[in-house]
Amino acid sequence: MTTVIVSGALANKCGNGGNAWTRMQWVLGLRSLGFDVFFVEQIGRNACVDSNGLPVEFDNSRNVAYFREVCECFGLADRAALVCEEGSRVFGLSIASMQEVARGSEILINIGGHLTLDEIKCLPRCRVFFDDDPAHTQFWHADGLGHGRLAGHEHYFTVGLNIGSAECCVPTNGISWRPLFPLVALDAWPDCTPGPFGKFTTVASWRGAYGPIERDGQVFGQKAHEFRKFVELPRQSTGSFELALDIHPADHRDLADLRENGWHIVPAHDVASDPQSYQHYVQASGNEFSAAQQIYVRSQCGWFSDRTACYLASGRPALVQDTGFSGALPVGHGLVPFRTMSEAAAGAARIMGDYERHCREARALAEQWFDARKVLTSVLQQIG
Repeated sequence: MTTVIVSGALANKCGNGGNAWTRMQWVLGLRSLGFDVFFVEQIGRNACVDSNGLPVEFDNSRNVAYFREVCECFGLADRAALVCEEGSRVFGLSIASMQEVARGSEILINIGGHLTLDEIKCLPRCRVFFDDDPAHTQFWHADGLGHGRLAGHEHYFTVGLNIGSAECCVPTNGISWRPLFPLVALDAWPDCTPGPFGKFTTVASWRGAYGPIERDGQVFGQKAHEFRKFVELPRQSTGSFELALDIHPADHRDLADLRENGWHIVPAHDVASDPQSYQHYVQASGNEFSAAQQIYVRSQCGWFSDRTACYLASGRPALVQDTGFSGALPVGHGLVPFRTMSEAAAGAARIMGDYERHCREARALAEQWFDARKVLTSVLQQIG
């Protein structure tokens, strides 16, 4: 059986069920194609915290506990390693064991270039970089940041579907970026028979992990900067809107504004802190509504959300802000893009007016474009 290693931030983003799924979709998809899949992650000492967010030793950290829980859930209990710093502490497989696995591996899938330890990274025969933070990755690289993460790979894929095209302002930095749709393991994300029309929801971080980027006098901001443009949407629609939101107390004015305009807010940690609760929240929703990070919108990089792909796979229509993806995907039924408030309100009305059709089309889109088996087969063909 051919061995593949997947690497990405899991313990580094503990308590984020959606992020865990983005990594595990690769594991499930590759496994469904007959590969023997291992998972490896690095973490810094300063990232190790307890349940209150306070610094703690690696062995006693919330990060290790979360890593263990997710790996056990996805059948990786004896096929995973969490490496602290330069291998000073390890949970799971030892460094020596991971090196042995890596020497026999055909492919490394390095999500975000997270794996930088040369004693493991350099051993697989083929190394693939997958960019799940388009525009950020390329702008940082142009500024001389993140070279260690990008270096040492033979192939580069990005969920920024327009990077390298004339309509996108993101620099390629001399790298041949290949567009790649988000993966969904459809067997793990079944079509859910829709009941009566339900509320629009999403799972979101108000600002996210990264600050704005300035380039050529233009600021490329966060999700908050775009979402504010649509804060009055519940007042202009007959639909019900809910956000499972990670928002800092300092943004209390935004939170109050959302509530005053009819948004129902639930803490993201309460409903989506692990893969199981995240999946339940998505599948219990009626539809998705979400704005995108401003950096995706202004750059028109064509970013498409793995979260939205999960809504679609569940037979849940998605009303989402266009980042340029509408040039690469069929839109209008199941997947409804918007750019303005009036388009968002009209899109919500369109979905509500023909809900069952939009649900059917949502699942059909997922089966055609985001099926992990199809997407990964394309990747394997492209890398030879």
